[in-house]
Amino acid sequence: MPQHEQTVGILHPGTMGAAVAACAKTNATAVLWCPADRSEHTVARAETYGLEPVGTLHELLDRADMVISLCPPAVAEEVARQVAQHGFPGGVFVEANAISPERVQRIAALLPDAHAVIDAAVVGSPPVGGKTPALYVSGSPAATGRVEALFAGTAVLTHVLGTELGQSSALKLSYTAFQKASRLLAALSVGIAREHGVDQELITIATRRTDSYLSEPQYIPKVAARAWRWAPELQEAADMLSAAGIPNDVLRAAADTLERWHACKDDPELTLDDALTRLAAPPITPAPPPSVAPEPGE
Repeated sequence: MPQHEQTVGILHPGTMGAAVAACAKTNATAVLWCPADRSEHTVARAETYGLEPVGTLHELLDRADMVISLCPPAVAEEVARQVAQHGFPGGVFVEANAISPERVQRIAALLPDAHAVIDAAVVGSPPVGGKTPALYVSGSPAATGRVEALFAGTAVLTHVLGTELGQSSALKLSYTAFQKASRLLAALSVGIAREHGVDQELITIATRRTDSYLSEPQYIPKVAARAWRWAPELQEAADMLSAAGIPNDVLRAAADTLERWHACKDDPELTLDDALTRLAAPPITPAPPPSVAPEPGE
């Protein structure tokens, strides 16, 4: 089939999925969706973007050459099972949810009759109002080429990472781990500062730094070398959060993680590779002191 003659199905058009599907309309013959059991908001959204409704999932799968799964990650496997129950012989299943590489592999195993399962990940905001999210894809070159052709000339910018399923998902979750957790940490920091009436001063300090630690991996060995001091400091901050009734588990976990670098204390020669290797190593549990048999009469 010529790459520009593709009928595409979208499962299920949320805020991101509907906008991505609308971009697919540029090059697809048709973009289908199934409104059965979907909310009024989803129906309205699909109508706004001009997606073509079909009566059942079976009809969608019978007509579609490619299916894009863009749904909440918790239900990604269930959606794939529904597709597998019908069968999708010869089709391309684009697994575009924020899930682990292991889950991508399990989903691929559910669809052995598909022409290909593509691992995909959207990074960025929905493609509306001038936004241009990136769609990273990995898997079969022929199938990733069809995804590239589908979004050519649209606001969805496709990048092929390689042929290995899991590469795109690993990239997405690596980025998500920082992006979303850092926003939560910001909420904790501002929340506790406000409890003590210094939130505006905190924000003033933060505005002096506009770049991202994620773009500075060379700083990681310095973190490791200072972990012996930082871990107790985070425990103190966790105590302060607890006293204010604010959840402190994140900071407790961060302090526990820093303990993996305890042996790196003030090491100026520590490399990035060394620091990351130590971070991935199992924590060392100190051996208990040897037991001493009591002397007779004790």
